[in-house]
Amino acid sequence: MMIKTGLSRCLVLVAAAALLAGCGDEDGAGTAVPSKPSMTSTSSKSSSDAADHAPGPSRESGPAPDARSASGSASGLPSPPVPPPDGYRRWGLDRPLEAAPPPRTKPSLVPPGAGAPAGPPIVDHVPTRDRVVFVTIDDGTEKDPAFVQEVRDLGLPITGFLTDEEVAGDYDYFGQLRRLGNGMQNHTLTHPRLAGMEYEGQAHQICGQQEILTRQFGTRPYLFRPPYGALDDDTVRAAAACGVRALVMWSAEMKAGGLEYASGDRLHSGDIILAHFRGPSQQNGLTMTDVMTSLVREIQAQGFAVARLEDYL
Repeated sequence: MMIKTGLSRCLVLVAAAALLAGCGDEDGAGTAVPSKPSMTSTSSKSSSDAADHAPGPSRESGPAPDARSASGSASGLPSPPVPPPDGYRRWGLDRPLEAAPPPRTKPSLVPPGAGAPAGPPIVDHVPTRDRVVFVTIDDGTEKDPAFVQEVRDLGLPITGFLTDEEVAGDYDYFGQLRRLGNGMQNHTLTHPRLAGMEYEGQAHQICGQQEILTRQFGTRPYLFRPPYGALDDDTVRAAAACGVRALVMWSAEMKAGGLEYASGDRLHSGDIILAHFRGPSQQNGLTMTDVMTSLVREIQAQGFAVARLEDYL
């Protein structure tokens, strides 16, 4: 997946949409497709880079009393376990991953003066001054058991965006990650390029995966990432009608060769990092844990903690 350029830091598309949940078969084929709503869209821009060069962590909204247990209760996900004190050493890191407590209130995705949006915003960057970034992992092709252990050892918060076709029926693996306190969100049924598809086809892709993930994990996803970052007005309409509350893009991408940035040459507070569930055959011989350990090391070197996306969105 290539980095999509031209996205604002926090682009808000206003969509008039009704939430509709359908009943579908296991592959999503029988999911009811919501009718196409009308939509009037506007866009606004919001940025919060002022604290990016501040020394050490900064929290504009104040930490919750207990970083890990509060994080679980705030998002509706299981509370992440406290990692073992020396867990980071198993992965060649020189220090533990800093725990990032959730904010007391989630930041507004609506720029000042823009008014309340009627539909889900498109977000590639969370507007926060907290010294945190977010790790999101797409598709579900690789299911490396060692990565589950790494997430447990480091207390690494991630958000998975799962494609049913790539998961290939092995939702138990992602259930293990979810039980460690990590959200599993929507990335369509078969990973098509949605932009340009008719509305009904887009709604089938999004709503179908909503139903599957709800059955698998018992909680309806509320975040959606369009494959390839490709979307149009119908994507936003369909996502809203399927119960999505935010469309999540990215501002940096982790590849086998390292981090690539949408702009600049460093991370910023609130950046959303894209990675993939991939194995050695797709990553120049590197395992999932090789790539993720390199990512954590780089995040630490730039002075950031990793927060859970669901705590902020």
